[in-house]
Amino acid sequence: MRFTFLLLILFVFFASCSNTIYVVRHAEKATGIDPATMKPVKDPPLSIEGQERAIKLKEILGSKGIRVFYSTNTLRTISTAMPLKELYLNTPINIYSSKPDSLNVFINRIKQYKRENVLIVGHSNTVDDIVNALCGKTVIPGDLDERIYDNLFILKRKGKAYQFKVQKFGAPPKMN
Repeated sequence: MRFTFLLLILFVFFASCSNTIYVVRHAEKATGIDPATMKPVKDPPLSIEGQERAIKLKEILGSKGIRVFYSTNTLRTISTAMPLKELYLNTPINIYSSKPDSLNVFINRIKQYKRENVLIVGHSNTVDDIVNALCGKTVIPGDLDERIYDNLFILKRKGKAYQFKVQKFGAPPKMN
């Protein structure tokens, strides 16, 4: 009887330490030249395709109970998270640094969330680092292809470990 009770307590404890972290690369960005300066745009907004993809992300994750949002401090990453974030009006988008020397601090902060579902929006050269660090092993072998925007990386916490899977979302990217 005592053993059964102990198992029940352990089951409840581990079940309560379950959340899902969703990691995406920002949606398609606009390209071009700033007409005022005739220089490349440093912080481009989303393109029309990117805006549509951000809405698709909202449609896919809208029922997932995301309560924590993280984005780098760029217009394209914040704009990717914004449609979904608008479902939760009092929830801020937290800004994180994508610099390698800040990664461990950021990963440790993310691991502190035990029950809250989290969305992290990053870049083609940071998503792999974030996902691999959370998983504790290499599940994405390197930087993402610059032309691909439709990967949704899903990390489901089971105790102290994460189960990893990839899902596609939005329209397929246009290949040149």
